[in-house]
Amino acid sequence: VQLQASGPGLVKPSQTLSLTCTVSGGSITTKYYYWSWIRQPPGKGLEWMGAIAYSGNTYYDPFLASRTSISRDNAKNTVYLQMNSLKPEDTAVYFCAVGPLGGVTATPRIDDYDYWGQGTQVTVSS
Repeated sequence: VQLQASGPGLVKPSQTLSLTCTVSGGSITTKYYYWSWIRQPPGKGLEWMGAIAYSGNTYYDPFLASRTSISRDNAKNTVYLQMNSLKPEDTAVYFCAVGPLGGVTATPRIDDYDYWGQGTQVTVSS
């Protein structure tokens, strides 16, 4: 399975971020996979943001839930992340990753996921 995250690179504060995770080599509806968005701010650890399950159910970090939405397009085998009201502290490398239910966690570890995308840099700056 290969995941490729893509996005705009530079976003201004207060704007909305839209990221795409294109999946190949496997279906996003495969039981029992959970497709997560994870970010890593500069100099900090991994932060799990949320996930969409094989079933379509979604899960969010409670601190980001009010600003975050994860969705998917089964026909395109693609998972999306939208985050609104961006702040400079949202600057990070954003990853999509897939794994079992154990990856739906506030304390993600690399080994919690079976596959990772390469990450896409998002900078929030005016």
